[in-house]
Amino acid sequence: MAETATEEPISDIHQSGAAAPIDRRSIPAHAVESLWQAADGHELRRIDWPGAIEGKRGSILFLPGRGDFYEKYLESLEEWHRAGWKVTAVDWRGQAGSGRLGDDKLTGHVEDFDDWVSDLEYFWSAWKSDSPAPHVVIAHSMGGHIVARALVDGAVDPDAVVLSAPMLGMAGPPLPLAVLHSVARVMTRIGSPKRPAWKWSEKPGEMPAHRRDLLTHDDDRYADELWWRENRPELAMGPGSWRWVERAYASIRKLEAQGAMEKVDIPVLVVSTSNDRLVKHESAARASERFPKGELVEFGEEAHHEVLREVSEVRSRAMRAIAEFLDRVAPPGS
Repeated sequence: MAETATEEPISDIHQSGAAAPIDRRSIPAHAVESLWQAADGHELRRIDWPGAIEGKRGSILFLPGRGDFYEKYLESLEEWHRAGWKVTAVDWRGQAGSGRLGDDKLTGHVEDFDDWVSDLEYFWSAWKSDSPAPHVVIAHSMGGHIVARALVDGAVDPDAVVLSAPMLGMAGPPLPLAVLHSVARVMTRIGSPKRPAWKWSEKPGEMPAHRRDLLTHDDDRYADELWWRENRPELAMGPGSWRWVERAYASIRKLEAQGAMEKVDIPVLVVSTSNDRLVKHESAARASERFPKGELVEFGEEAHHEVLREVSEVRSRAMRAIAEFLDRVAPPGS
């Protein structure tokens, strides 16, 4: 086993010289879980940390990936809080604690990625006005895709952005994007577009074999996710729907459009691994070059998709790179 359920954070050293451990399987007493209403009244789940030293470092909004929930990232969220950031994390509409949009409790469905961009835009204006600057967005996987779309669409205006293994291209058959999109479009028409697009497991609700090998090398951090699913069953989610797949390709095509990313005048750090088998590392690396103020932190075989939940050595490298980036482009008081 790679880690225990707690680990010393990279900040918040007490006067005794010992770092307070972080319990990855418990909501901190100073973090507040609540619900907020989107523009159409749909309730979405959020969690907020006040930020040590009253959030004087600034504010971070964290957005997870497809099928994710914020409990998986408690370790990173708590570390940013201890570093002085006011921290907020939100579950996307239709997953984790923000309800479901499909015909069952496991399939991840959405009618259009534009719905998620709209939710983010609506949340952003209120969150930004109620939190100290500088304002930073950190997003993982599908969350990174939606944030990239929001940047291109002008829906948010953060001081800096960090995209962790962003879903700017999906791993799969080596076919042109237009062909993949056409196939997905056909699949939404020959059956219910809400049906699962891929197999989950032989037993409903059971994790597929070898799933950990796609996400992280760290057995214990992977076990944290399973623990949260067991103790909060409403968090569990399986495959995406065919509509999700088709809309994902459609949204990727918007990002691939000539001049789309090139017009974003915001510092963007892309954290990606060439060992990713869920999203295309090549697309993430290319995006870091297309964003005028883009930078890339690249990992190899030492990291799977969930870099922020990797073994401690790898994860710490990523967290240090993020901290160094934010100190340069979004310093305190900016």
